[in-house]
Amino acid sequence: MRVHIEHEALKLNAGYGLIMRTPVTLSANAAQQINSIIAAQAAASLLRIGVVGGGCSGFSYTFDLDTQINSDDLLLERDGAKVVIDEASLPFLEGSEIDYVDELIGASFKIHNPNATAACGCGTSFSV
Repeated sequence: MRVHIEHEALKLNAGYGLIMRTPVTLSANAAQQINSIIAAQAAASLLRIGVVGGGCSGFSYTFDLDTQINSDDLLLERDGAKVVIDEASLPFLEGSEIDYVDELIGASFKIHNPNATAACGCGTSFSV
C-alpha cells in the first residue's frame, strides 16, 4: 500500500497512481462502531467499503467484514478501527466521510458523499 500526501493540496496517491484530491475520512462514531463489531467477530479485522452498480439510484455502497488488505486498497485508520476501500471504488468516494448514525428510525453506517447528485431514501444507493 502506497500512500503519499503532497503538502497542503491533500493529494493522496493510493495504489496504482490514482490521485485523490480530497481524502476519504472516518468519523469517531464510525471508528467506535467498527471496533465494537470487530471485537465480536473473531474472523474479521477490518471493514471493507465498496461501490457496485445497482440499487434504485444507479450505484450502491457495500459494507463487508474482511481480514485482508489488498495491494491496491486504500487503508483508513482511526482509533484502532481499520477500513479499506478498493481502487475501483475510490473515485466514487473521494471526499466522503464514513459515519455511523443512531437515529429514531435505526442505526447504520452512513456515507456523506459530496459526489452523489441523488440518493434513495434508504441511504445505500446513489447516483453521480
